[in-house]
Amino acid sequence: MSTIPGPDGKVRCRWVAAAPEFPAYHDAEWGFPVGNDRRLFEKLCLEGFQSGLSWRTILAKRENFRAAFHDFDFDRVARYTDKDVARLLQNAGIIRHRGKIEAVINNAQRAREMVKQEGSLAAFLWRYEPDPAHLAKPQTVSTSPESVALSKELKKRGWKFVGPTTIFAFMQAMGLVNDHAEDCVIRAKAAKARKSFKRP
Repeated sequence: MSTIPGPDGKVRCRWVAAAPEFPAYHDAEWGFPVGNDRRLFEKLCLEGFQSGLSWRTILAKRENFRAAFHDFDFDRVARYTDKDVARLLQNAGIIRHRGKIEAVINNAQRAREMVKQEGSLAAFLWRYEPDPAHLAKPQTVSTSPESVALSKELKKRGWKFVGPTTIFAFMQAMGLVNDHAEDCVIRAKAAKARKSFKRP
């Protein structure tokens, strides 16, 4: 079974039961399309931090991450120095992993380049939106041809912590795919949001 009844009696994706933070995130964010560059950048960074950890760990610390990284304003993060790295390594509210922290700063610099070249992060990332007709059944795969292609292109442009699985999780969360289970009550809401979403 890929779904589970919620407290309201409506069925939702089974993973919402795994943590108290999940239902609100599942119902209001996961799978809904995002066109805001800062939120897209934030999610790429948080997916990188999640590498080897659980999403619950990251979601519980998300506000701490936002405070620590100036709300993921990549123009600002791109200018971080060794002093900022030292500050972040002292911050017990986030994941203190030097490689991942340095990757965020690097990726902020790459994000600035991308905005210059492509107009916006959203314009570039949404080019990789898969054709819904060719998608695997919801929550049955952890990568897709599009996530592999986007991962490859980002790596070529110098981004870090952007493997195909990380990118697929990003695409699921940011609404580039609607991966809610077929009988999940939120699937139709996410589909409606995707339908009215203006592609960048």
